[in-house]
Amino acid sequence: MAAELTAHELIAEHRPTLDQALEAIRTRAYWSPHPEHPKAYGENGSLDMAAGKAAFDALLGTRLDLGQPGTDDWVGGEVSPYGIELGVEYPHADVDVLLPAMKAGQKAWRDAGAEVRAVVCLEILKRISDRTHEFAHAVMHSSGQAFMMAFQAGGPHAQDRGLEAVAYAYVEQVRTPDTAEWTKPQGKRDPLALTKQFTPVPRGIALLIGCNTFPTWNGYPGLFASLATGNAVLVKPHPRAVLPLALTVQVARQVLTEAGFDPNLVALAAERPGEGIAKTLATRPEIRIIDYTGSTAFGDWLEANARQAQVYTEKAGVNTVLVDSAANYKGMLANLAFSLSLYSGQMCTTPQNLLIPRDGIRTDEGPKAFDEVVADLARAVDGLLGDDARANALLGAIVNPDVKSRLEAAAGLGEVALASREITNPEFPGAVVRSPVIVKLDGAKPDDEAAYMSECFGPVSFAVAVDSTADGVELLRRTVREKGAMTVGAYTTDEEVEQAVQEVCLEEAAQLSLNLTGGVYVNQTAAFSDFHGSGGNPAANAALCDGAFVANRFRVVEVRREA
Repeated sequence: MAAELTAHELIAEHRPTLDQALEAIRTRAYWSPHPEHPKAYGENGSLDMAAGKAAFDALLGTRLDLGQPGTDDWVGGEVSPYGIELGVEYPHADVDVLLPAMKAGQKAWRDAGAEVRAVVCLEILKRISDRTHEFAHAVMHSSGQAFMMAFQAGGPHAQDRGLEAVAYAYVEQVRTPDTAEWTKPQGKRDPLALTKQFTPVPRGIALLIGCNTFPTWNGYPGLFASLATGNAVLVKPHPRAVLPLALTVQVARQVLTEAGFDPNLVALAAERPGEGIAKTLATRPEIRIIDYTGSTAFGDWLEANARQAQVYTEKAGVNTVLVDSAANYKGMLANLAFSLSLYSGQMCTTPQNLLIPRDGIRTDEGPKAFDEVVADLARAVDGLLGDDARANALLGAIVNPDVKSRLEAAAGLGEVALASREITNPEFPGAVVRSPVIVKLDGAKPDDEAAYMSECFGPVSFAVAVDSTADGVELLRRTVREKGAMTVGAYTTDEEVEQAVQEVCLEEAAQLSLNLTGGVYVNQTAAFSDFHGSGGNPAANAALCDGAFVANRFRVVEVRREA
């Protein structure tokens, strides 16, 4: 089949966007080509809000045939956290047939070069962006995110992260020139002269193991980093969140075909209920790269057992905020309340432990005792979520029964400063919606340590009394070192305390946010500017995105000839 999209056309259309992305990762300034507001879509063939919902509804109860080789069954069973059965069936793959088919297309993809691969990836992202409203509903009904968050985090923010990965991949591949003329003087004799050719070559087939909560945001960096560096990508979604990544695979296969490449460079591996194919796939010799977001236990297993592959993991951590003093007490409380509530705390960046000196803190409203700070924070959360409509828009739905169980058990771990309440979603009566719980614990009690030194994923936070700010800094250090952290926050008006916290985060490689009181929150990161994770503590062995995240997905092979 002749290519419908020529390399020249793709470069002409997408090279300016790639250049802007390259400039953005160099300057770390704000930039995004993907609008955050739903009303920005709807022109130039893009799906508007009603059409996006209609497109999603049309998917329900259908079979998503991707045209993959080796399909031996059809699987499904996704149920939305909002109580809707999606009823979509996906191809189940015989991997002994699919993996060789995926490998067959890699030579032409490798030979296309870094620039062509990059612009093909950008065309895939553009097609996804054009369907952002449809994808938003798919993310909402697989993750439980409220619609606006699913639209932004699952749409433009995820697309930004994918584009960011392509930009880093391009930079690392073109760091070495395609060719070089090498001449070494030999005195009176003729010089030694060689012509050298350098080719980035892929490692092999990459395996993306998707997550339940952020299937596109967490999935796109690895997917596009691997594809842009020449690798085929097998996408293994979380069984509860297949649809967003299946649609992504569908778009990628269509673009690859139109650009004259083998569509099997991107394929889907959906599984039967309870099949657990991730371990089987992860140890196949054909799999040379793995991207994973999820539990520490399985991340550790992958790192220990998938020895043939380069493994990138984002696992669990215990995110901590140290509260020493506040120049804007009300702003601090409002900021923390939003951070604890957003998506019911079901983010790998949500704060869990709030370390507060038991003798209290200094604020612009005067001294505040420990109990007073915790009570004021509880009131701030209550005020934020007091209106059920607003609460539903912020909280979304509990993503799975395990989160609900942890939330219910947390109330028995200490004195409850803020009880979780059940909230009804009138549009989706089947949704499980709960407000956060805040539990007071004592940092000096060994029994309490077992609770606050373990990740309790979901709308659960611990207000931990520490003997002093200095003790809080040391507890922060120990937490990051032993348990890891995707984010750290601190509130202080004391320069020495600020320096002490910063030094801990530099030494333990944790991303730090200081004195946030406005519209930026500790659990949010911006593509092209913020690093998500560091790769330097137990929460993750990679950062999204940096050079290290892409550079080991390919190797450079040299061919030299006498000139």
